[in-house]
Amino acid sequence: MSEPQGSEGTTQRLPVIEKAPAQEPAYGPPPSGHDGDQGRFWSARRIPAGIVALLVLAVAGVFLYDIAAVRAHRPAMAWRRELARGLAERHLDDTWVLVGAGGAAVLGLWLLVLAVTPGLRGILPMRRTQADVRAGLHREAAAFVLRDRAMEVAGVQSVRVRMRRAHADVYAVSHFRELGDVRADLNATLDDAITGLGLTHPPALSVHVRRPGRKG
Repeated sequence: MSEPQGSEGTTQRLPVIEKAPAQEPAYGPPPSGHDGDQGRFWSARRIPAGIVALLVLAVAGVFLYDIAAVRAHRPAMAWRRELARGLAERHLDDTWVLVGAGGAAVLGLWLLVLAVTPGLRGILPMRRTQADVRAGLHREAAAFVLRDRAMEVAGVQSVRVRMRRAHADVYAVSHFRELGDVRADLNATLDDAITGLGLTHPPALSVHVRRPGRKG
């Protein structure tokens, strides 16, 4: 008897594909590797910039028209002749000269302040989890979150939250339970709520609890 030849008489072992062990998701606070450069959001300053641009355009247009008229051998405008005469005759200690200089200084100082300050104080920067993504939370939204969490505490009748950039002032009215116990529960609950907001600079918490006022 002859042995079978070819592929019919051979048995090959198929490769075994091993599955990688499933990785369990890691739960915890998001990484905060980019928190160091988190500052306030800068305002576009569209309204002040638009006003300044319109004023500069109007003044430049009027002066350009007057200069062109003079070049065309036409008399200068009366207001420019009066302005030139007044600047030539008035002394530096004149009242109107001092008022004009003070107004120009105040306007320049205001523009400098707008240029070097970020603005948008109503938006609180949040922790950055990705390098190219920034997030912010409006103060009103943060105040609503704290108020809702405070209303969950037993004994709290009403809550008013004043949210600022560095402080969160909570004024609660408690109609039963000891005020100290309510205040302790509010501190614990609101501390957890502030942590959950994910802000770069969590505000300092200040809790005030009182009894409701007498009716009549």
